[in-house]
Amino acid sequence: MKAVILAAGKGTRMRHLTADMPKPMLQVRGRPVLEYVVNGIVAAGIRELFIVTGYRAEVIETHFGDGARFGAQIVYGRQLIQDGTGKAVEIAKGFLGTSPFLLIYGDILVQPETYRHAIERFQLGDVSAVIAARHGEDVTKGGLLIFDEKFELKRVLEKPSDAQLTALREAGMINLSGPLWYNAGIYVFSHVLFEFTARLEKSPRGEFELTDALNAMLHAGHRIAGVEVRQLWLDVRDPEALAEAERLLS
Repeated sequence: MKAVILAAGKGTRMRHLTADMPKPMLQVRGRPVLEYVVNGIVAAGIRELFIVTGYRAEVIETHFGDGARFGAQIVYGRQLIQDGTGKAVEIAKGFLGTSPFLLIYGDILVQPETYRHAIERFQLGDVSAVIAARHGEDVTKGGLLIFDEKFELKRVLEKPSDAQLTALREAGMINLSGPLWYNAGIYVFSHVLFEFTARLEKSPRGEFELTDALNAMLHAGHRIAGVEVRQLWLDVRDPEALAEAERLLS
């Protein structure tokens, strides 16, 4: 098992804080957010890491080097055009070969157990991918995940509108009276993913989206299992979330 971390973005919602550094390198209690991610992946038993860099790439690459001081082997690839997560992961294709891999965004903080649970579910061998889900988050800010009774993914809807949520409720696909499942930004994939990222077209937001590849996999008959994130989960998306991370990691 290998790991890919997506850390190419600037993080415009951080405003002036990312004027000189990429968002994953903002510090929480004296350490970059990305360092917590790397340490967590290593603690989960993965030693071969690929970091996709982009904005101020040299800040990340200089800090982590070859990964030796973190107990890992780290290599890098740069996303020169910020055209979406669906193309960002393709930069690691040569590094991965046919290996299954953990995929995570570089600004998501979780306990190492979350990675292990996702890996263990994938290793049962009956699915092509695993996606982590968080209960009760505001799905209009990210991805709505729709599962069946076996907790297998049926559909992903990126930043659904109120009208879309109402239509799904009326169709009986979701229950708006209770918490919804939010895409937690942590995945395990087999190499079959790249058959679908290669076919991606730009979304209405003008990006090649990983979630479109997930829906295409489902349409083709691939099974994608869910795992619930029950412990710490924090998307360090803005200054308020950064302050919350300082409190939670105290």
